Amino acid sequence: MADKKLRILFLCTGNSARSIMAEYLIRKADPLRWDSFSAGSNPKGVVHPMAIRIIRDMYKLDPTAARSKSWEEFKDASPFDFVITVCDNARESCPIWPGQPIIAHWSSPDPAAFEGSEEETYNVFRKVALQIYRRLELLSCLPIEKLDRLRLQQATKEIGEKEKLTVPSSATAAKV
Repeated sequence: MADKKLRILFLCTGNSARSIMAEYLIRKADPLRWDSFSAGSNPKGVVHPMAIRIIRDMYKLDPTAARSKSWEEFKDASPFDFVITVCDNARESCPIWPGQPIIAHWSSPDPAAFEGSEEETYNVFRKVALQIYRRLELLSCLPIEKLDRLRLQQATKEIGEKEKLTVPSSATAAKV
């Protein structure tokens, strides 16, 4: 795996926030190791504006090419080395991917489901982005070239068990 960039696919249901943020944030965490992509089982067709803002403002990346797309686009693509689901619904409906990629589930709360003021929404997106970024840093620190497949699979899965996060579903819940 060391001779080429690793291909990683982040999956979510709507492909409008979490998977998009992961696709871009790994480019910040470890730009030389990864070719990153994202998709959804039922894409919304638009990227959430707050996800774009977080990627641009917090991580100084250019997300202008970000788009919400179906995982059907990747069925016949070159095999992925890693496939990571970032929402529970995508985990349940994730298809079988060719090439036997390392598969893991890193559940994150859906910031797009939050309802509140712009500042409150920004803070929810920020917290989720920080969780995702920390997990990507942990992934980037793995000695991938030195781990056998079983250990790499286990280490990747364990990353999803770290950095647990809960966020309120609305501003009303945040005030309770």
